[in-house]
Amino acid sequence: MKKLFKLVLSGLMATSLVACSSGKDTDGSNKTTSATSDISVAMITDSGEITDKSFNQTTYEASKAWSEKNGADFKYYKPSADTTDARVQAIETAIAEGHNVVVMPGYLFAGSVVACAKEYPDVKFVALDVAEGDLLEAGVTAAGEKYDYNPSNWDFEKYVNIDNVYCAIYQEELAGYMAGYAAVKLGYKKLGFLGGMAVPAVMRYGYGYVRGADAAAKELGEKDVEIKYVYGGKFSEDPAIKATMDTWFANGTEVVFGCGGRVYISAAEAAKAANGKMIGVDVDQSASIDADYGDGMTVTSAMKGLAVTVENALDEIKDGNWDKLAGKIDTLGLVSGDDPTANYVQIPEETTQFEDGKFTVEDYKALVKDMFDGKIKVSNDTSAPEPTAENVKIDFQGTILA
Repeated sequence: MKKLFKLVLSGLMATSLVACSSGKDTDGSNKTTSATSDISVAMITDSGEITDKSFNQTTYEASKAWSEKNGADFKYYKPSADTTDARVQAIETAIAEGHNVVVMPGYLFAGSVVACAKEYPDVKFVALDVAEGDLLEAGVTAAGEKYDYNPSNWDFEKYVNIDNVYCAIYQEELAGYMAGYAAVKLGYKKLGFLGGMAVPAVMRYGYGYVRGADAAAKELGEKDVEIKYVYGGKFSEDPAIKATMDTWFANGTEVVFGCGGRVYISAAEAAKAANGKMIGVDVDQSASIDADYGDGMTVTSAMKGLAVTVENALDEIKDGNWDKLAGKIDTLGLVSGDDPTANYVQIPEETTQFEDGKFTVEDYKALVKDMFDGKIKVSNDTSAPEPTAENVKIDFQGTILA
């Protein structure tokens, strides 16, 4: 893979304020046009906004930046509601307006893929975080049958057609592990995890976070590391979620990993009031969290290569290599044991609060090397209803807005 991840992410985050404040962006009418390109890109938001400083914003900025660089038409669309029908309607509107490449971020688009891909065989769909199980559940449900959450029990092609779809999923458990490991190595003993909803990607982040913290506690011989663990029940901020975070910080929680769209805001607001710390998600959130809630608040961020995935996929389309991607569900993770910045999952070298004698950049690189070489294995199993650990105490609190 090209060594683009860090450069792309830092460049996009640096321009995010400009990109999100321009003209008519808030109603989806911002458009970059060129008469010379036969590629026309549409990005559809999921339940969040393009200003969520996370999943939607990164995907939007990557799609827009690539289109501007390559002279392609671009427009983003926000569905009228948080439903599959509304997302399908937004996709169909984009196609009716001439877009032939549709970029969709998040597992919520599984139903849209099932509904639209077969109907629009000449359109190229790029779906981020949409896994085989998500597609199967959507396809089986659309067929009026009950899905049992075991992909091996079903004939995938009977229910789902992805001949013109490229899906990318990520090994979030690895990024989560890195963040949890780093936090404990840096001396934090009272940790928290706030997930948006108990969906596979969020659970992989969370379970990996617990496993990384557990491993670090074992190495250090620490017996008093604690992790409070909860799901908000939505991917946005909420007074009830903030109240829980206020209680956590008041009772000694030092750092919270806020994972899932804008739900981190509830934790960051509570952290600001209590002089607490945060761990960012999906992208390096240090600039936005620190600017909005307090300098130095962000200990690290568990990142995945959303921007570089979009860029690479659109490059392949531009270069006439769509056949290399169409029909694939790629699981993206570590591609280098020597250069962590080349990987699809990582923590940021420049903004993680490394500390000599505790956890340094060199320690991080050694950790990644051991993970790449298989000396450290991180399970991606999220079948258990809650995370477990051997060396840390977990206070699992279910879902706030159940």
